[in-house]
Amino acid sequence: MIHTTSHLSHDCHAHEELPVISRGEAVRRLSSWAAADIPFFFLVDYSGERWSVERLEDLRPEALLYAFPNADNAAGMAPADRSPLRWQPHPPSREDYARRFAVVQSAMRAGNSYLANLTCRIPVDCNLSLRDIFLRSHARYRLLLPHRFVCFSPETFVRIESGRIFSYPMKGTIDASIPGAESLLRNDPKESAEHATITDLIRNDLSRFATNVRVLRYRYMERIATRGGALLESSTEICGDLPADRPALLGSCLASMLPAGSVTGAPKQRTVDMLRRAEGYDRGYYTGVAGIFQRGSLDSCVLIRFLEQDGGQLFYKAGGGITAQSDCDREYQEIIDKTYVPLD
Repeated sequence: MIHTTSHLSHDCHAHEELPVISRGEAVRRLSSWAAADIPFFFLVDYSGERWSVERLEDLRPEALLYAFPNADNAAGMAPADRSPLRWQPHPPSREDYARRFAVVQSAMRAGNSYLANLTCRIPVDCNLSLRDIFLRSHARYRLLLPHRFVCFSPETFVRIESGRIFSYPMKGTIDASIPGAESLLRNDPKESAEHATITDLIRNDLSRFATNVRVLRYRYMERIATRGGALLESSTEICGDLPADRPALLGSCLASMLPAGSVTGAPKQRTVDMLRRAEGYDRGYYTGVAGIFQRGSLDSCVLIRFLEQDGGQLFYKAGGGITAQSDCDREYQEIIDKTYVPLD
């Protein structure tokens, strides 16, 4: 076993705490700063109660590092440790996962949920610091909250530009090395039903404040590189038109969509309540949302592919969608497949 305590406690880079504000103050800042075209960053946990909203000009790298497609405050930084990654996850036992899976399936048989994103907290032994993992990883969205977590997410939450809002729910994963992987994923009845359900959920979420909500691309495939080989993930692009006073409504619009449908399920509130019982741990910032607003546009991500520090131990948080058609062994294997870091 690789002991994590030594490198975690000796990450010598100074850090500052990212200020946390109330939900009400966050909604006010999001809306007023967007209306004034003030560039800002926001972060919110899974519960939707723990918010940070800071002007980009005031956001110091010691408090947070980010690398988004069109915004990056870590350019030019070099990792302290370039040694080969040593990575050893300790996933839950098959029996432990099966007990959690059974709670979800029981709720589905009772009619209380028909899609649920069941997640796990997995201890990991690793020789690199969170900072070095952030600086060496590759993903569409990367985020480091020093001494707290690193996230390397492939999933967009919402984008807003030119008066339109876009969402990209990601549902469906398969090992890309399997012969005919794309066809198998596309034609799997369980995966098809899961993706259709989350697409409807996100369309309904957007329809609360947008008009002409429509699907632009349905179940397109993306290839995600991991150290253990590539994964195929299926996503859908959904778009809606925003009202003319959209900047002043930004805070309430975002808050109304939380927690993200792709990491909860449907119906959302009953599924969230059930998942709390099934999972048995606090997700914290995992499956929350982070975003950047600048030049009148917003780009945001769902905080998946997530490695958290708790004392001297690292924990990877991973999950997958469950339906009434799900097979426990396949879902258990998907959790294992998703426990990776996208390094060279």
